[in-house]
Amino acid sequence: MDPPAEAPTAPAPDPVGLPHDAHAGIVSRLAALVLDVVVVTLVAAVITGLALAGAEVMLGRVPAWVQVPTAVAIGLLPVAYFTAAWWLVGQTIGGVAMGITVRDTAARPLRFLRALIRAAVGLALAPIWLLGMILILIDRRRRSLLDIVTGTIVLYQRSLPNINRDQDEGAGAE
Repeated sequence: MDPPAEAPTAPAPDPVGLPHDAHAGIVSRLAALVLDVVVVTLVAAVITGLALAGAEVMLGRVPAWVQVPTAVAIGLLPVAYFTAAWWLVGQTIGGVAMGITVRDTAARPLRFLRALIRAAVGLALAPIWLLGMILILIDRRRRSLLDIVTGTIVLYQRSLPNINRDQDEGAGAE
């Protein structure tokens, strides 16, 4: 006798109980990333210009002891920018403009280490970060490969008041 056929199951509910449209889509995320690249590029240009022009005016030349720290600072700027933004407020300038925020998979703000790992991995493997965004189109929670690897989700900011209210109500019941 054959075992009974299993009934089709519905997709597992979102662990945080968010509707699909609370998770940021690919267009919003790419637009935010483009804005962030513009911001980081402008800041890097200003830092470089000030450091090198200042050395030129004050010293008449740009010595290596100015060039090397400037290059290191510019190299670390993107990691510092994304880490600080995601850790301190959950949003980069691009994220604010697009109304999206990065959270852990329980929709809590990122801790420093997770924000740092997300920034470092994403920037070190930028082509994979971008290609991994294709998963947003098929993942139930619109997660990219970077989100899956680092345990994060990206939400529309407008969905957060409901999350915070629900978490506060749950905490009061304990």
